[in-house]
Amino acid sequence: MRVNDIDIAYDDKGAGLPVLLVHGHPFDRSMWRPQVEQLSSRYRTIAPDLRGYGETTVVPGKTPLNVFADDLIGLLDRLDLDRAVLCGLSMGGQIVMELHRTHPERVHALILADTFPEAETPAGREARHAAAERALREGMGPYADEVLDKMIAPRNVQALPAVAAHVLRMMRGTSPEGAAAALRGRAERPDYLDSLSRTTVPALVVVGEDDEYTPVDVARRMHSTIPGSTLAVIPGAAHLPNLERPEEFTGAVERFLDTL
Repeated sequence: MRVNDIDIAYDDKGAGLPVLLVHGHPFDRSMWRPQVEQLSSRYRTIAPDLRGYGETTVVPGKTPLNVFADDLIGLLDRLDLDRAVLCGLSMGGQIVMELHRTHPERVHALILADTFPEAETPAGREARHAAAERALREGMGPYADEVLDKMIAPRNVQALPAVAAHVLRMMRGTSPEGAAAALRGRAERPDYLDSLSRTTVPALVVVGEDDEYTPVDVARRMHSTIPGSTLAVIPGAAHLPNLERPEEFTGAVERFLDTL
């Protein structure tokens, strides 16, 4: 679908309350396959590829979080959806927080998974710019091999070979130009704690118990910031609990959606 001068690839299954699933970096919409299959039996479940990822147009340079958010607003507009439940993981969670900050009227509820709400630090900005240059210089393969056992728990790399292969395939298949643009944009990430503290919509915070990137303490802090929010800690999972423990993750999401 043509949105904001790019072509967005997306899955749209089921009917009822719309749930928009926003993938993380450096992945694509296929990371949500278990959730699309399960949730679409009861909800309209929409999973797009973000700008620069999967089958959506790659735009080199820099992609700030507000550009990703505007793309999602454009997609909702094209689908004639005034509001949706927004579910984002990692970078996807930050995009969801940006959309909530700038367009709160479009948000029916928030699901924030394995994500980080504070502004980027000076050291973090430097690291993201260095990672962007590395992606362009080396491609995504070396990075993918390095971080696999942080994206999913080391024991799950062994115990869940199909999941590990899927995660590697997504990371290796990501466009270096798209990844670099997103990394440069995330280096400018603002702080979302203030807007989260003022939210009036229901919210669920989810985190893998063994997540090194966004530890449980980060999720607890976000949970305490968002009025009336619910926290779900997924045992036996790291940064991608939706793939490592799909039944537990999707169950937590469904229980939350049942309350809306």
